Amino acid sequence: MATSSLLLLLADGRFPAGAHAHSGGLEAAVAAGRVTDLATLEAFLAGRLATAGLVGAAFAAAAHRAVTPAGSAVRGSTLALLDAELDARTAAPALRTVSRRQGRALLRAGGAIWPEASFDDLPSTPGGAHQPLVLGLLCAAAGLSRAETATVAVHWTVTGAASAAVRLLGLDPYQVQALLVGLASRCDGTAAEAARAADEPPERLPAAAAPLADIHAEAHATWEVRLFAS
Repeated sequence: MATSSLLLLLADGRFPAGAHAHSGGLEAAVAAGRVTDLATLEAFLAGRLATAGLVGAAFAAAAHRAVTPAGSAVRGSTLALLDAELDARTAAPALRTVSRRQGRALLRAGGAIWPEASFDDLPSTPGGAHQPLVLGLLCAAAGLSRAETATVAVHWTVTGAASAAVRLLGLDPYQVQALLVGLASRCDGTAAEAARAADEPPERLPAAAAPLADIHAEAHATWEVRLFAS
């Protein structure tokens, strides 16, 4: 399968890693009245790109770099540092749990699709490694570049929440897709920035934060009835 086809496969929302069960914080934002229509959805997605999107893509690209020949000499220790640094950047316990849960699901999918690939260098942290690190290794196993890895990570950041908006707000799916097209250049810019940042040591990777998203995540985790897991 050509690299371009593998990129599309991993970016597809139907990839069996459980992403469809998560709204990327949108469900809590809708309940709080902060996202109500296309305009506020666009602002929400732009905010995710600048924070969770940039951080997640940078860590995915850094994990990819760690398991390429140039970084193979210190891959295990680097991945452990990346996991610790990403944990420190994820202030909400609920979001740390979600990230590790999604990492386990992604690892299960990757192991089934690429059984010859080794994921042994992932840190043996309780709960599993963070999702961006698993994504970086998975993209490396698929033969994708660092830039393509960052692109997949950024794509997941916005498309999952956008899809959830159709279900939560009853928005016109055609208009939501048009909104995503309008954000495409911003997504490309974020992915490029993340790929460049991956050259930095783990402690100097992006640390953009969204405190309100952290608060929403903690509140969402207490709901007895909810449509999405996060």
